Amino acid sequence: MERCGIIIKGLGGLYDVLCEGEVSQCRARGLFRHENITPYVGDRVTFEDEYIIDIVDRKNTLIRPPMANLDILFIVCAARKPLPVTATIDKMISIADHKGIEPVVIVTKNDLDPENADRLSGIYSSIGIDTFVTDPESDKSELLEFFKSKCRGKISAFSGASGVGKSTLLNALFPELELATGDVSRKIARGKHTTRHVELYPLSRLFGEDADGFIADTPGFSMLDPTIYEDYTVELLPYTFREFEPYLGGCKYTKCTHTKEEGCAVLEAVSEGKIPLSRHESYIELREILKSIPSWER
Repeated sequence: MERCGIIIKGLGGLYDVLCEGEVSQCRARGLFRHENITPYVGDRVTFEDEYIIDIVDRKNTLIRPPMANLDILFIVCAARKPLPVTATIDKMISIADHKGIEPVVIVTKNDLDPENADRLSGIYSSIGIDTFVTDPESDKSELLEFFKSKCRGKISAFSGASGVGKSTLLNALFPELELATGDVSRKIARGKHTTRHVELYPLSRLFGEDADGFIADTPGFSMLDPTIYEDYTVELLPYTFREFEPYLGGCKYTKCTHTKEEGCAVLEAVSEGKIPLSRHESYIELREILKSIPSWER
């Protein structure tokens, strides 16, 4: 008998599919392998006799980490230990916006460097991104309320570099998860990878039976790789920087790259402080990365 569910975990070719409150462990049909299709966590699927037989059309996919149908991406960075790299944060935001995923920035370890935490918060809140600042001792009621109001009925995920405190923060918000955590290595100032796979946790487990939707902790990674998405191109890049939007089309040259041209409306906005300088620097860095990829490799 065919049943429908959502993949909440995938490991070693086995997929945990949640259906009507019960989890079934399934494998993918050989047909998927022949068609070079891999089921992802977040996929809505049809399964029968412990085999996934169909995948519902996806609204989006991420290859690393492998996820589908993501609605909200919480981008976690630390004020210090490890020091944040705004270019990395901006790449995540750019790809999220390109994929139709709402980015949310969380700055942790405010106690280690309040000034830097305020700087980061200022950058991202100024461009219309929901931004939160936290530390181990801070009140997290505002962030918890955001989850309750914005994440119900949606798939959300935590992402960011290792050691920034993703799992620690999730545990503080939702003690029921009991996620593994690790310390930051003193030698290299980077975190140990404590999360080994992507797994969705039902919000009903956290907020009660009437709360649908899921949240995921993801393996630590330094960035979403912009080179692995065929539809993520130099031409579309300006449209993934949301604060550029009011100025696109206002440049002197129709093929303006927004990097150095005279009469560029974006550059003028940067010089006037309407666009954060670090965001424009990240745009230039991303543009160079995308320019370096030959078209036949996409």
